[in-house]
Parts: sequence; C-alpha cells; structure tokens
Amino acid sequence: MNSPIAFLGSLGTPELVLIFVVILLLFGAKKLPELARGVGKSMGEFKKARDDFEREITRGEEESRVKEAPGKEPRDV
Repeated sequence: MNSPIAFLGSLGTPELVLIFVVILLLFGAKKLPELARGVGKSMGEFKKARDDFEREITRGEEESRVKEAPGKEPRDV
C-alpha cells in the first residue's frame, strides 16, 4: 500500500530538528506559541467532533437493535 508520505521514510531526530528550524525561520519565534496554540485547539475540536460522531453512530445502532428486538412492539411517540 502506497502512502502519500512514503517518500519521507522514517523521520529521525535530525530531520525533526531541521523541520523545526525551517518552521522557526518561516514564522518567527513570536508566532510559534500562537501557531502551537492554534494547532492544539484544532486537534481538540477534531477529537470532540470525532467523539460526537462515534456517540451518534453508537446511539443509532442501539436504537436499531431495539426496533429489531423480537417480541417488542414499537411505541408510538
């Protein structure tokens, strides 16, 4: 299976340091904390959305099992 970043191979410490230096040069030392904060908030929002999605899927599965349960009549709401 081909990965889109397969050409990178495994990233070791020297590569990560080089990437950090390039980012530092591009954004500057004053922007790095703001950039990291933004990435952290984005990751938090992504995890929250993923958890909500999983919760909705699980709830839908449980509701469908209740509807398919033998011997039970569906209730009118």
